[in-house]
Amino acid sequence: MANDTAVGALAGAVMTEKGLSYKGFIMEPIIDKCEGCDRAVDVEAAKYCPSYANPARKWAHGICNFATHVKAEKTKTGEVKINPLKASKRAARGR
Repeated sequence: MANDTAVGALAGAVMTEKGLSYKGFIMEPIIDKCEGCDRAVDVEAAKYCPSYANPARKWAHGICNFATHVKAEKTKTGEVKINPLKASKRAARGR
């Protein structure tokens, strides 16, 4: 059937007829937006994301929060965009 093929973050993953199986999930290969991410792991002929089984879905509503190759966006004034909830918590702590 299949042998253990993955190393590192996907250790224990098995290539099956349906695809790469890891802890009961079928992992899908990364998409073009994921190229350059440090999390991507080579398994046989494709690269997979150990953080999320369906990388295309993670990018559906904007930037993937696991992406290591994407920098925070800057506003027109040159400031880095910060989540408003995080900003209010930081202000409450006095940072």
